[in-house]
Amino acid sequence: MPTPPGRQGGAALQQDGRLGNAELGDLVGLSAGGARKRVMRLQNRGILQVVGVTDPLRLGYQSMAMIGIVADGDVESVASALNDIESVIYVVLAAGRYDLLVEVIATDQESLFALINQQIRAIPGVSRAETFTYYAIRTHRFGWGAP
Repeated sequence: MPTPPGRQGGAALQQDGRLGNAELGDLVGLSAGGARKRVMRLQNRGILQVVGVTDPLRLGYQSMAMIGIVADGDVESVASALNDIESVIYVVLAAGRYDLLVEVIATDQESLFALINQQIRAIPGVSRAETFTYYAIRTHRFGWGAP
């Protein structure tokens, strides 16, 4: 499958977010200055964000889980409240059995229980939360646009 126009640079940055403007320009047929301007334009439009990716398990977080939440009322307000919880690393508004899918990290099982029981279930509008604890992570992709 061919790479869509304009995706070569993004795919290259997914492989190495520290890629220099000259190297990036060579890949997409621009000067270093042109590549820098394009990256800045994509960042300003919210299309591109260059970040470092950490491994929660190596940082001391021993418990991770996906939580399926059924909301009673305004799903956006529940999602907003979830965003304010530091241990919540991923919030998705979903269709189907759950209104929200929420990924969380915790230092241990006791902390995971406290997070779910005292913080997540206490949010107004959360009527049900079903926890799917992770045993291990086998795939963690960030290069989805890379050929």
